[in-house]
Amino acid sequence: MTGYIIASVALIAAVSMAVYCHIHTSRTISHLDEMLTAAIDGSFSEKTFSESRMSALENRLSRYLAVSTLSARNLQNQRDQISTLISDISHQTKTPVSNLRLYSQLLEEQPLPPAAQDCVRAISSQTGKLQSLIEALVKTSRLETGILALQPEPAEVAPVVRRAIDQYLPKAKGKNVTLTFDDRDGSAVFDTKWTEEAVCNLLDNAVKYTPSGGSVNVSVANYEAFCVVIVTDTGPGIPEEEHSKIFGRFYRSPTARQIDGVGIGLYLTRQIVTGQGGYLKVVSGPGYGSTFCLYLPREHGG
Repeated sequence: MTGYIIASVALIAAVSMAVYCHIHTSRTISHLDEMLTAAIDGSFSEKTFSESRMSALENRLSRYLAVSTLSARNLQNQRDQISTLISDISHQTKTPVSNLRLYSQLLEEQPLPPAAQDCVRAISSQTGKLQSLIEALVKTSRLETGILALQPEPAEVAPVVRRAIDQYLPKAKGKNVTLTFDDRDGSAVFDTKWTEEAVCNLLDNAVKYTPSGGSVNVSVANYEAFCVVIVTDTGPGIPEEEHSKIFGRFYRSPTARQIDGVGIGLYLTRQIVTGQGGYLKVVSGPGYGSTFCLYLPREHGG
């Protein structure tokens, strides 16, 4: 009889312990899930999850998430500060840069000695380069910090490409570069304004690096998941080892240093394209020209 009682007590104790462990485990898992959910939606706070009622595992996860949240906030604060700084620089330099361009244009109209004319042209060129750099930095900064968000919507691709080409036809003609467009219908989900900016960046590079007598061709191709804008030039081409580098901020190929540029156009273009669920690809080699393919998703979330 005593053995039966002991066995019964042991069984009850075991069942009770099992129930307690199950409840404790369920509570811990639920608590961990709450912390992870809070971390994902950005509402995690050490104050919300008090250490006094945490297990060792919960406490360690809480500390990790607290450090991660702090790091994310610090990074966002740094980005905001950089964006504010760039905006301030843009605002403060707008008038001086405009005045420099105006005065250089006035000087170009004056009967100056040849050496002085060369200096004026150099000032005008460098001023334009500075203005382009500031504008590109502002656009990139606003995209990276989310001040200007991309708003992809279903639309036809060809009209955007045609508008971009119209902007670069005079530049191509002045350089004796043939600029053509194989007009073809194609639809995708994209931000028309920013995508036009991306196509313009590709055209700017293509015309810039294509020598006189060369050609730049633009076409649109449709695939199951993507609509692709293809820009092909007959320029000098890009070595394979530089293919990944050219999309970096401020990167300039050693072979292209003699050509005006700030090295931010392709970086900005990739930011625009990837921000819409697409991607940018280059096919190129020395002496074979370059082909840039801008892939845009045909459906939301592509």
